[in-house]
Amino acid sequence: MRHSDVREEGASAQADGEIPGGGAGAPGTVPGPRGGSRSARRTGGARPPRRGRRRVLRWVSSVLSLLILGTAAAGYLYYRHLNGSIQTDALNLGENKLGGSKPNAFGQTPLNILLIGSDARNDAENQALGGATDTFDGPPLADVQMLLHLSADRSNMSVVSMPRDTMLMMPKCTEPGGKVHPASKGLVQTNESIQRGGPGCTVAAWSELTKIPIDHFMMIDFKGVVRMADAIGGVPVCVEQNVHSRTRDGKGSGLKLPKGTSVIQGETALQWLRTRYGFEDGTDIGRTHAQHQYMNSMAREFRKNAKLSNPVKLNSLAQAAIEAMVVDTGLNKIDKLFDLSMELKKVPPGRITMTTMPWIYSTKPGLDGRVEPKPGEAEDLFRMVREDIALDGQGSASPAASATPGAPASPSAPAQQQPTTAPTAAATAAPPAKIAVTVRNSTGGKDGTEAKVKGRASEVAALLTGKGFTKVVADTQTGAEDTSVIRYATDAQAADAAAVATALGLPAGSVQKSDQVAGIVVFVGKDWRTGGTPTPPPAAPTKAPDSAHALNGDNDQACMPIQPGFTW
Repeated sequence: MRHSDVREEGASAQADGEIPGGGAGAPGTVPGPRGGSRSARRTGGARPPRRGRRRVLRWVSSVLSLLILGTAAAGYLYYRHLNGSIQTDALNLGENKLGGSKPNAFGQTPLNILLIGSDARNDAENQALGGATDTFDGPPLADVQMLLHLSADRSNMSVVSMPRDTMLMMPKCTEPGGKVHPASKGLVQTNESIQRGGPGCTVAAWSELTKIPIDHFMMIDFKGVVRMADAIGGVPVCVEQNVHSRTRDGKGSGLKLPKGTSVIQGETALQWLRTRYGFEDGTDIGRTHAQHQYMNSMAREFRKNAKLSNPVKLNSLAQAAIEAMVVDTGLNKIDKLFDLSMELKKVPPGRITMTTMPWIYSTKPGLDGRVEPKPGEAEDLFRMVREDIALDGQGSASPAASATPGAPASPSAPAQQQPTTAPTAAATAAPPAKIAVTVRNSTGGKDGTEAKVKGRASEVAALLTGKGFTKVVADTQTGAEDTSVIRYATDAQAADAAAVATALGLPAGSVQKSDQVAGIVVFVGKDWRTGGTPTPPPAAPTKAPDSAHALNGDNDQACMPIQPGFTW
């Protein structure tokens, strides 16, 4: 077992038990009146007086009106109750905000949602489920991190998991109240990101690493997983041998299942999602693969389980989901969550691809058992998501068949999902001669395997001077960047920085706000060692690399291998 635990799975109160209930019941109903009018119970065949008939009609009309108004009021109050139950937090606490996803040429906009599983032990229920008493009321960890990408044409969905033992450079994160968590000076384990202000810092860390614009996040804790699993009614999973996740010293999730397929829910579902001792080689990677099997199976259950057409069942699931999650402020209303669920529902399970970020074991001192993104292949996976390329190699549905050019992909999509555009240089930037620019030579790249190109900052500064930027300085200070980037310090400089990018032929995504610069600074990266424009990147891959361990949503034969020593 190479992956070391920052927080071990605690012993469960019942290793293989389930917690009943979990979801809330249906909203209350308004009882109608009983009995009827005396005039309606006359004997014999005589016709009741006209005045009596009018009295009956008025009474019935009044009762019906009361029932309709009462039911509507109850529904409205319940709707308000659900809206008031939604827990929210800031979307991105970082400095380099990429904005929302951008539409393609046909006006279709993809969606990127970061799914976060928190191990918070901040109340009695979470403490009972999570164990590890020494961590009670301590800062939580983001032990599950999955980026869900919904394609612009809604034909496919990609999920990329990052192992919680991944080591990253953490960005600066600022809490809404003003507390600042400085950027890390060294590598930090990715699951600690949530301790730097909340889920918004986990979003910032993903954005910094992947350069993928993240539109929303959803975070769930232990008790939320249990309630959701109960509300769904059970999820089939498979193990190749009998398994019991328990070490001699009491570590492990407590999961105990017989060989073959079992339908799990409640606490057993939580144990499955938390298990690493017992799956594959006992590392966090095996746990990630088990989570993918569970999520794919859950998606299939949603589609085939007839009980989910039952309003009471749907209400129970909705109530459980709302009570279980924390979401960003863009998903703070029931109708927004409903619209999002309708968008996700459009993708058939056969076009859902679960993957794990390609990784390598870290060779840095003190990081034995931890992992880092695998050079080349991790970036290939991130690039496919950025460029909306399906990870299953099947491509996307024809845009012409699913949308009219220039029209939104889905009129029902929540308004907050529409992209936020950067300021246009032509409309708001100052004249080139008035824009001060500094150019730094960063051509050695981040890995330092190549020497910097001598005099490169002066050459690019001369290019800008030739385009009318007369306030350009070639800085003696250098940097290390794989791709060329333009950073600026204040919002007032955003349009000017965009104008510099346009002049140099750099993409809009290369312009970033940063507190590490005093003005507008061009970092000439490893991709621009010679010539007047950066070297274009190679063609993007058309399928996820083998190291991503892709699992298709239609694969109902997936079965987890069991680690030696954890069978019974």
